[in-house]
This record gives sequence, C-alpha cells and structure tokens, in this order.
Amino acid sequence: MRADRTFRLFCLFGLALAGSGLGGCGLFRLQTELTTGSIATPAKVVQAPTAADKECLARAMYFESNRTDEEGLLAVGTVVMNRLDAPAYPGRICEVVGQKRQFATGVLTKPVREQDRPRLEKVADALLSGQRHEGVGPALHFHTAGYSFPYKNMHYVAAAGGNVFYEKSDREGYLPAVQPRAVVQTASGRLMPLQVVAANTGMIGLPLTGRVQPTLTAEYTAPTAPDLRIPGPARYASAPGRDQR
Repeated sequence: MRADRTFRLFCLFGLALAGSGLGGCGLFRLQTELTTGSIATPAKVVQAPTAADKECLARAMYFESNRTDEEGLLAVGTVVMNRLDAPAYPGRICEVVGQKRQFATGVLTKPVREQDRPRLEKVADALLSGQRHEGVGPALHFHTAGYSFPYKNMHYVAAAGGNVFYEKSDREGYLPAVQPRAVVQTASGRLMPLQVVAANTGMIGLPLTGRVQPTLTAEYTAPTAPDLRIPGPARYASAPGRDQR
C-alpha cells in the first residue's frame, strides 16, 4: 500500500514537471531509482532531508547562479546533491552548503526575494525527486564563467546559469569514480533512496520556510575514516591520449 502511494506520488510529480516545462527540455531525466526504489551498493548513508535542508539547497542555487535561469539553478543544485553522495563531503544538505569557502558568502543568511521562491521551490522539488542536470553529470565543482585557471586537472563538462562546471582528475589523469546515489536509513534500519524518503515525509511540494538553523554554518571537517571511503573503479579524464590506453 505504501509503495503504491509513493509510486502514484512520483507519477503525479512527473506529470507536474512535464506540464510546467521542466520535463520537456532534456534537463530533467527520470531515474530508474525514482519509481523502483532500487539502491546501488555501497551507497553513502545520509540524513533525511528536512525543511531546512530544502531551504539550504534553494539558497545555494539562488546565490550561485543566474536566478532567472532554471537550467543554471538545476546545475548548481546537482553539484550540491553530488557532494551529498560523495563520501568526502558531509551527510546533510545544509552541512554541504554550509561548508566554509565552498559557496557564496552569506549563502545561508542573506535574504531571498519572495518573487523568486516559486522558481526555487520547483527546481528544489525536482532535485529532491531524483532529477539532475545531464551535462553536469557527477561533477563536484564549478566557478563563474569567464575566469580561467592554469590547472590541467580541471575537465569542463557544462556551462549554465553564468557558471562552468568541471571534474578534477588526479596526477595520473584519472577522474574520481562516479558515486551511487545517497540513501537514508529508516528507524527500522531499512535503507531507502533519498527521493523516496523526501516524498514520504512531505518534503516534495513543501513551501520554502526562509529559515536555516545558525549552527549549520559551522566549519565542517570531512571524515577520513577508512570505513567511510567507498571503493570504485577510476576512469580516464577526457584528455588527448587518454581515451585509449
């Protein structure tokens, strides 16, 4: 019964996206996980998203992108969710956004214009439902378009909303392994996809609150314990001479 309810909710949300124009431009692609609830292993276990986390996600998109460009908002939001999936970053959305020197100054404290909230809510709902920007893919980094850097390990994958998005390779030219989507552990001990938990707890469709807990701006030290490292095959960077080896 509960599974049927979740499936119907995602179907209705998918229709709403299509009607609003988000689903028809190739930016939002339904994931298999969205309807089946399948879980890739080993996946990082994170905290269930709250109203404050949705606000943090919206704020990262708002202060780091062109605010009228839904593609740009989605691209920045994809980086936030990719970091949530990655073991080297915190296990809660607000903690990812609140990391020092990672996102715009005042990202969790500056005011957001009321007229911009509906657009932010729509894109935040899409991300919490499992949607991602196709071009950004698994990228964890971005910077303002127009800047250039001499580093050879920055492999650009997309441009949107006034930003360019990139992956970092190591000294040998390897890009990091693509991480599986994060999961949430329920009170019963069951692991569930984050988007299913977000739907079941009413986060999808919930209006933004405009409030973020002040403690979430504290400095965070990424965990380095061996049991938090998720092994996975590396892949070559998109650089001349590395496509075939």
